[in-house]
Formats: sequence, C-alpha cells, structure tokens
Amino acid sequence: MHRGAPRRMKIVLFSREHIVERTANIVGCSEELKKETNATMSVEKTLVIGPTFEEMLHPEKIEPQVRQKALRMREEDPLDPINLYNITWRGPDNQIYYEIIPQELTNVEANIVVIYAKDFPTGSHKVGASYSILVEKELAGEVNPGIHVLVWPSTGNYGIGGAWVGCRMKFDSVVILPEEMSRERFEQIERYGGRVIKTPGGEANVKEIYDKSKELRASDPQRVRILNQFEEFGNYRFHYYVTGNTVVELAAKLARQGIGKGKVAAFVSAMGSAGTIAAGDRLKQKWPDHKIVGLEPIQCPTLYWNGYGSHDIQGIGDKHATWIHNVWNMDALMCIDDIECKKGLQFLVEQPGRKILVDRYGLPEGKVEKMSQIFGISGVCNLLGAIKTAKFYGYGRDDVIVTVCTDAIDRYWSVMEQMSRTYGKMDETEAAARLVSIFHHQKLDWIKEGTRQTHNQWHNLKYFTWVEQQGKSVEELDAQRDPQWWLTQQVRVADIDRLIEKSRK
Repeated sequence: MHRGAPRRMKIVLFSREHIVERTANIVGCSEELKKETNATMSVEKTLVIGPTFEEMLHPEKIEPQVRQKALRMREEDPLDPINLYNITWRGPDNQIYYEIIPQELTNVEANIVVIYAKDFPTGSHKVGASYSILVEKELAGEVNPGIHVLVWPSTGNYGIGGAWVGCRMKFDSVVILPEEMSRERFEQIERYGGRVIKTPGGEANVKEIYDKSKELRASDPQRVRILNQFEEFGNYRFHYYVTGNTVVELAAKLARQGIGKGKVAAFVSAMGSAGTIAAGDRLKQKWPDHKIVGLEPIQCPTLYWNGYGSHDIQGIGDKHATWIHNVWNMDALMCIDDIECKKGLQFLVEQPGRKILVDRYGLPEGKVEKMSQIFGISGVCNLLGAIKTAKFYGYGRDDVIVTVCTDAIDRYWSVMEQMSRTYGKMDETEAAARLVSIFHHQKLDWIKEGTRQTHNQWHNLKYFTWVEQQGKSVEELDAQRDPQWWLTQQVRVADIDRLIEKSRK
C-alpha cells in the first residue's frame, strides 16, 4: 500500500439475527475525528436498545427485573447501559418529579408548577431527546456502532446527553460545543466518554455549530453521522409523548390535592431546540384553550423581531427557528433578560437569598433547600416566563401553569463565581432587592401574541436556515403549514415502540 492510500479496516457487527461483515474506509477524516480512531473502532459491536416511549412515560411497565436492576445501578454504576431505563420524569416510586413554586417567590395567584430534570441520568431531560433520536436512527439502520461516529451539535445539555447515551450504546461520540459554555459542561462530556470539539462563541452561536458539523460530515461521509437536535423529530416525539403526557397526568394529580381543576392553563418553555415546547402540542390536544408560550432572550430576540446577538441563558441555543418547532401552535412569545436569569439563580442557590425566603417570607427550610437544588439558568428563565404568562393572561388561583427546570445548579457553579466577580458578592440587602425586582415585579414587556401574521413570520424564518443553508426544500418547508403533517410525526411514536419491542425478541 503506497503512502497516502486509505487504510481499510474490517468490522464485524453482531446483531440478534445475523452477523454482517463490512469494510470501512477511514479516508479524509478531519484531525478531530482521526484522534483515537483505533481505540474507538471496535471489532465486535452489539446493538444496545433501551426503553420504549411508553416505558419512559410509565417506567412501571418496564419488565420488573430490568427496572429493579436499573434502579440499583443508578446508585452503584451510573455509566452502566441499563441506566437507559432510568430516562423518565418519574422516580423509583413512579411519582413525577415536580415542585409547586410558592407565591412568596412568584407574587402571582396562579399555581406555577415546575417539573424538574436533575434526577435524569445526566441531570437534564435532554438525555431523553438524545436517546430517542439515536434509537430511531438505529432501528432504521441509519447508524451502527461498529461503523459510525456520532456527532452531537449542541450548546450543552443535548451534547452531554449525547455523550452519555452514545457511549452507553457503544458509539464513538463527538460533541460540538461553543467554547464559552460553562466549565462543568465540558468536564461532564469527557466524564461520560465523549470527545469535544469547541466552536467560537456562546449559547447563541448555533450557526458555527452547524458549520463545524457540515465540515466533519464532508471529511468522512461514510462514517460520520450528524444527530442534529434542531432537526431530528425524535427530539419532538420524546417531549410530545413523554413530557406532554406526564404533564397531563400531573394535572390530575394536582387536582386531587386541591390545586387547579384537572387541567393546565399554559405550558411555558424557552425554545432552544424546540423539543421541550413540543409538550404543548399534546396539551393543546387535551385542552383546546391551552396556551403554549415560547421564550427567548431579550439579548437575542430572533423570533420576536428577527433580532440577533449573544446571550448567556445556557440551555437555549438561539438565532434561528428550528425545523422541529411547530410555530403554528404557539400562542405567545415572550423575551427574558439573561442577566435576570443568572441573578435569579444566584438568589435561589446562595445563602443570602435562601435566608430571605425563610426569615422574611416564612417559607419552610426544606422547601427553600429543594428549590436551590432543582434550578439552572434556563429553569429560572422558564419560571420568569411563567410569572409573565400568569400576569399577561390574568390567571388566578384555580389556574395551573407548568414549566420545566431543564437542568440544575451542578453545572453552573463556575457561572455563579463569575457573577460574584462581576457584580460583587450578593448580601442580604442585594438578595431582597433581587426578589422584588426580578421575581415580584417581572414586567409585561417584550410580549408578542401568536396571530396569523406572526405565525407566518415565524414559519418563514425557517427558510433562511433550513432551505438556504441546510438543504431542505421549499416543498418540505411548506408541508409544515398543514396540521396533519404534525400529526404524522406524532403517531410514529407507536410504530417506533413496536420496533423496539420487536428488537427484544
């Protein structure tokens, strides 16, 4: 073989039914992907498949032995692949992870309830989207752990989920992440076995992530597979079915406690990839007058008025309308200040703020401690959006607004340290001022309702990313105008579950 000729590597793939021999070329691979190639190209690869959508919604339906082992390994070995069966909004007792936010914090009559994700295997619900996208691709034969390198374009939590899921399912996983994200995010990806490629910028620099993805795919199209959360409908389906139906069942549970009347008035979520907000599509089917409220940063108001800029609400990548976002169903768009989100998080997690809530407002220490553990920056953004929603729609004591804590403080302590260096250490006087100015006096500015005109504007914005840059056709884009198109994406949940069950036989 002369110098420069492609190396050829024989790969034997094991599946349940048969063994397939293939030959893979490692040609023209970029430097980032050449590293550790020999270590990651295994001779034998067995497909690893985890729970169905229904089992993620109702983990009590998982085979008892599998469920018990998964719960045990959750504590003993969090990196064991059996932990795929712990991707759920429910704990070992099958109860939903949720917290009712006290009016002493929100200053509104409406009941604001958060479902929180800190107890998912990676500490974020994004692991559900990562798994759903990958398992769909695997079932369709589009990816195989013995052949393909997975690339996870992300601004944080999805990439962390991709590193965890991909490596548990025996794939070499590469995460593309903006260099300005928190230190903890990079550390977590590496701890889970993934590799990181850094791109310029921060949370809003999604195009740079796309550009790097395109470069990697072009470098080795036979091996590299891009699992784009902004485009892949496994992300949408996880939240439509699992998150959406979890909230439906939570509404009934709350009603039995005398909170609300068995329905959710509004679901509030920052868009990001527009996965989480897909839960609203399920809720609007259940309750036609339900409101879906999307959030984005004031510092980067893309859908609000085609704006641009940088922001630091880590967890909600921005600056484009995502392919999987059903903008036709969104009732309102509200913008939130990223500095208020970070200052609000600091209020909730640091001692001066917690002391204010206990000593001056009489909240139980256990309640305050719990809130300090379940919020991250984007969770505070969602909470402020829920407060804004309650005020804007005039919701009262019989109404329930649900939002999401997508991750928790464990990946933002470095951000809190930077906040103290920038603004000075928060004392009780500053904490009291933040409670009033950020939470109690959340303003009714930066709000745009979902009218026929705005729905068309939001839809048309997809053209510039997805048709001009990412290779979609105008016909594909226009198909999304039809509500039936979205229904066809939703009903695929049952088909995918059947394929997962069949793969176990």
